Amino acid sequence: MIHFGTGGWREIIGDGFTRANVRRVVQALCTRMRAEGVVERGVVVGYDRRFLSKEAAEWAVEVFVGNGVPVTLIDRPAPTPMFMWTVRDKGCAYGLAVTASHNPALYNGLKIFTEGGRDAEVEITNELADAANQLADEDIMAVEDVRANPLTTLQTSMNWYIDSIMDQLDLEAIRHRHLNIVLDPMFGVSQTCLQTILMTARCQVDVINARHDALFGGRLPSPNAHTLDSLRQAVMESGADLGIATDGDADRLGIIDDLGNFLHPNQILVLLYHYLISSKGWKGPAVRNMSTTHMLDRVAEAHGQVCYEVPVGFKWISAKMAETDAVIGGESSGGLTVRGHIPGKDGVQAGSLLVEMVARSGKKLSELWGEMVQLYGQAEMVEDAYSFNASRRQALTQKIFVEHDLPEFPADVERIGWDDGCKVYFANGGWATIRFSGTEPVLRVFCEMPTLEAAAEISALIATHYGLGA
Repeated sequence: MIHFGTGGWREIIGDGFTRANVRRVVQALCTRMRAEGVVERGVVVGYDRRFLSKEAAEWAVEVFVGNGVPVTLIDRPAPTPMFMWTVRDKGCAYGLAVTASHNPALYNGLKIFTEGGRDAEVEITNELADAANQLADEDIMAVEDVRANPLTTLQTSMNWYIDSIMDQLDLEAIRHRHLNIVLDPMFGVSQTCLQTILMTARCQVDVINARHDALFGGRLPSPNAHTLDSLRQAVMESGADLGIATDGDADRLGIIDDLGNFLHPNQILVLLYHYLISSKGWKGPAVRNMSTTHMLDRVAEAHGQVCYEVPVGFKWISAKMAETDAVIGGESSGGLTVRGHIPGKDGVQAGSLLVEMVARSGKKLSELWGEMVQLYGQAEMVEDAYSFNASRRQALTQKIFVEHDLPEFPADVERIGWDDGCKVYFANGGWATIRFSGTEPVLRVFCEMPTLEAAAEISALIATHYGLGA
């Protein structure tokens, strides 16, 4: 059965991710477009470097054209945020990206975008899944040889998207800092865009892990502290100012600073929000999901602003940013965007903005983070993920989310929220979340406390209480 999670529809290739299921999802979208009367506005289709991504994009185009829907096919592997930007730029009704983002190489999937380049709301994706699951093979309207069809527009240029990001940057400040940067696209699709932007700004750019490898070098294409050892080594060996990594489809970001430290996405959010408000003079709130640092709240409060909390899933962040005219929105998994850019996460734009921040400051990235700690205090997070089978999930659901059976915590509990999984708010400003992932078959436990030891203690207590990891 086709099911959309917080980051689109993702399945194991050859199991759930098949030609038949891709065609069903697209046919359901075509039917929806006819019902909404938006067929003539067309769609944007793009793909990443994963196994079968290009082929699946062509399967999708065959169905769109078979239904009379005009298609702009980005005919090269490209970043997901570029597809979102193109949907907005062309005024298309919908967009579709063939990607499983940061999932393991065995996975592929589809992301659906709506008007303006926004992640599709959960109501839309639920309806598409329901409709797709009811379709038989004979219900699919498709044609072959779509590349020569007048309804198909082929686009290979990335220049419009790249230029839109460069127009937002203080290129002059970056040029005169002569930064040395190591770029790690993690065998994904960010190299062309990021390298073009950084080299145009006169940065010295060294690139690692750039070849096309559908197995992502045998590692998870997610930029975190455990997957960026090669980037850390390259930064230290070359004496670089920083290292930039992006996930498989370039919508998430990971950073190694000048001392070889992994800069957590929470830290990136805090740094950029402070920079936009304090140095660039922007005004407005911030938005984060429930599993992202509350240090962002401290930055907002210090500048007379508010930080809004929303459920996990970038669609919620985008919606709240639009509602509140927020300066920045992001999540602890590495995705963020800023006001005036696309309403979705973009690792290319975020990495470029971080380089501008370093250049204009005249300081090292490690120094800048030290200043944040002095201004806003410390907060340490522990993140754990536990896999399960179907019966185990049912038992965990019953115990945690039905019976509300929680451990006895060593810190005073202020309140408990159950809107999106479970979130425990502690009186000392710390918190812990327990929720099933919307993109992978894991239970995630996040905890943020004033010290790493306290966060680790509570995370371990939760794991022990539910028999996780045993």
